[in-house]
Amino acid sequence: MDAGEQYCSNVHCPKRGLIGQGNIKIHSLVESRFRCRECRRTFSVTTGTPFFGLKKEAELYQIVITLLTWGCPIQAIVVTYGLDERTVASWRDKAGKHCQTIHQAKVVQGQLDLHQVQVDEIRVKGRAWVGWLAMGIMVSTRLWLGGVVSPRRDKYLIRELMAMLAACSHLFAIVLVVTDGFAAYPKATIAAFRTKLPRSKGQRGRSRVATWPGLLIGQVVKHVKAKHVVEVTRHILLGEVADVVECIAQSANGGKEELNTSYIERINATFRQRLGILCRRSRAAAHKLENVQWAMWLCGTTYNFCQYHHSLRRLSWRKGSNRWAEFTPAMASGVTDHLWSVGELLWYKVPPAPYIAPKKRGRPPKSKSSVVKEHHVIV
Repeated sequence: MDAGEQYCSNVHCPKRGLIGQGNIKIHSLVESRFRCRECRRTFSVTTGTPFFGLKKEAELYQIVITLLTWGCPIQAIVVTYGLDERTVASWRDKAGKHCQTIHQAKVVQGQLDLHQVQVDEIRVKGRAWVGWLAMGIMVSTRLWLGGVVSPRRDKYLIRELMAMLAACSHLFAIVLVVTDGFAAYPKATIAAFRTKLPRSKGQRGRSRVATWPGLLIGQVVKHVKAKHVVEVTRHILLGEVADVVECIAQSANGGKEELNTSYIERINATFRQRLGILCRRSRAAAHKLENVQWAMWLCGTTYNFCQYHHSLRRLSWRKGSNRWAEFTPAMASGVTDHLWSVGELLWYKVPPAPYIAPKKRGRPPKSKSSVVKEHHVIV
């Protein structure tokens, strides 16, 4: 047990979320608990992880989550380990919530140079309902940028997805967004990739909003007849042709110099392989829309951090070695520097925001010196 890597998660603690401040010490080795010297509260070593409140062994939980990540059916896990189906589903949801927190802390920080982004939607099968899952991918590093689940395929779904993609990118960066023929994409993309300008002196009303000058929008429309693609049309909705070609070249698009959505379709196939609720013909229908959301975050985060991507490997030119250097999407994007295991992903703790003291309202209290002066004046 290392107290130097722990932090206090108490909402009212002045040292909340701070690591290495010397305020955490070991409280009990038997119960694996720490104590904060600042607020005097104790907490478990599993606080802030999916292992908190777990009734089974941590090794069993890690094995079950690993199997779920790679597409193992819940029924197979139930038969193999003698668990209840609802228990396995609740474990998956806890891991998905934890993975969403890690994704927000590592990826959605406005530090990525996206270049080219491809987006698409997937139809979700539910029991007596149908939902939609919209996702985006960074082409140059194959990094999954996140997804949004909604009961309807409408403009609100696309707006939320585009806002997430804009939060991942550098401010005013050059970004090419490639979409399909859904009519909600152009307006939602322009509305997301814009920033408020500073107010000038004497300006009235709302702050002016400027669209990013490097924003490019491309559209790939597939015309289907008798369930077969007969024609593909490509349009540039925003930007110049030369800028689009240069952006595609910078994103290392596999030698392709035309607009396409092949990379988002490949990751769609990966999600369909690992999540039975996304298959076109399957009996693994989802009970609730929240189950789809947490399963999506679990699958996408492990795809970014816990798996080498074959197309990202590079030949290592070290002396005496001709081996391939493997990279995960998170490593290629600079988010991390090593391959994460599923156990490391589950044990990773995201510190909460630092404590901010509330503002003191009302009249400030009188000091003792002022009270003494008033007493002498009265006398």
